[in-house]
Amino acid sequence: MTALPSPTSQRLDRIDLVRAIAMLWMTAYHFCFDLNYHGLISEDFYQDPFWTWQRTAIVSLFLFTAGVSQAIAVDQGQTWGRFWRRWRQVALAALLVTAGSWWMFPRGVIYFGVLHGIAVMLIVVRLTAGWGRWLWPLGVLAIAGKFVAPALMAMEPGLLVFNTPWLNWLGLINRFPVTEDYVPLLPWLGVMWWGMAAGRWALAQRPAWLGAGDTSAAGLKRGMVVMGRWSLVYYLLHQPVMLALIAGALWLLG
Repeated sequence: MTALPSPTSQRLDRIDLVRAIAMLWMTAYHFCFDLNYHGLISEDFYQDPFWTWQRTAIVSLFLFTAGVSQAIAVDQGQTWGRFWRRWRQVALAALLVTAGSWWMFPRGVIYFGVLHGIAVMLIVVRLTAGWGRWLWPLGVLAIAGKFVAPALMAMEPGLLVFNTPWLNWLGLINRFPVTEDYVPLLPWLGVMWWGMAAGRWALAQRPAWLGAGDTSAAGLKRGMVVMGRWSLVYYLLHQPVMLALIAGALWLLG
């Protein structure tokens, strides 16, 4: 078995690389969304499969790599203190997203979007990190729950209470809430569980697949690895920057 890097602070670059790919894809998606928002193109980002499937793929990449990252953190002996410090950053960023969406989309405020979901899922995944192979079937159940819930709610009207804003963050819904971003526990917890399971397997069986934290990498790869390490800051800034640039360009063009 290939030796792993030092378990103290070593990052494995291929996880950051995959995260950077998701970030670039997200940027392209949001750029098109912003063009649509300003009326420069005409696309249906809420119903057109071309856009909805892209969103699903992007969110899946982010959550899967978050699960793998948690597997690495546990393997490297991350303390609960360090975990909570990082968690507080994610939770604060989620609150900032809610505040920003209140100003930009007053009728579709983001109250449980990607970062809100990640904040809750990180706790669940960390607490279940030692469940080993059970994480695979648990992931299947979480994803299946998304599709089973509407049928159960049709048979039992009392379950419609899960459509309310107080409970729809669980994902047991048959009516999509009015919000610009919605990443509930079901089915997305299943994706992060799979990331944790895949990370634990790779660390035990194929550690080289995760990269070696090679700081000598240069060029585009190195830039993307660095980008992946600053994903939270990038996530918060990329949309305001793009919106400002588009608005500025429109103003200059009259």
